[in-house]
Amino acid sequence: MFWVPLLLLAWAVAGVACLRLCLAAARGATPPAGRAGVAEGHELTLYEAAFLSGGPDRVADVTLVAMARQRRLLLAHTGWATVVDPRGRDDMERSVIGAIGPEGQSPIAPVRAAAATADPVHGIAERLVSAGLAVPDGAGTTVADAVRQVRLAVAAVAGLGVTALLMPVPSDMPRHLVALWFALPLILALGCLAIARFEVHPYSHRASPAGQRLLGALPRGAGSAGDDRTYLTRVAVRGIRAVCEPELRAAFAHREPRRGP
Repeated sequence: MFWVPLLLLAWAVAGVACLRLCLAAARGATPPAGRAGVAEGHELTLYEAAFLSGGPDRVADVTLVAMARQRRLLLAHTGWATVVDPRGRDDMERSVIGAIGPEGQSPIAPVRAAAATADPVHGIAERLVSAGLAVPDGAGTTVADAVRQVRLAVAAVAGLGVTALLMPVPSDMPRHLVALWFALPLILALGCLAIARFEVHPYSHRASPAGQRLLGALPRGAGSAGDDRTYLTRVAVRGIRAVCEPELRAAFAHREPRRGP
């Protein structure tokens, strides 16, 4: 009966992973006390959509792209940013201009890094967390993390089941019955994954389920590069891969060559 401890271990792995997924989903679906009605009436700004979709780096990216499309910032295919209009229209733009520096020119990579850690991004995060649309840092396992753990649990249960089938079993215990016992925790884990995909997909490390619903309602599937709002919304949600202009894509893809010793 050496397969019984393996079965208990399989149930423990699947049960703990599924419980974490349920707790993460429930925690994300519950806005902070006193703010239950905020999420429903909230209209995401471009920066908020970028933060929920890709975090602080995405906010910096969409700011750079927006300024470049308005010809207030030049992003060269060599990976350099040049200020054309030094007057930022909001705090994020002023952070980007400040990160470029007084000379008005800088490589894009350090500008993105500095803008992503600037105070305006922290303010965006705090507002979204207060509205119940974002998961606060240090709040525990997010839905995306929990889904990954359940996927690992599926692999672990399957591996334990195969191990049990390869071990000697009593003559009065058919191997197909052993396989059936291991199929139960496997079905539990797979069922949790199916429910999570239906209820909270796509998974996000930043957005709560309420935030995901608002992201899903954004008009990003239609429009062209000439439709600035829709275009920038696609960039905010999907990232740099949604950029249409080849020169802009090259600017973000550029990496400075490593210098020798």
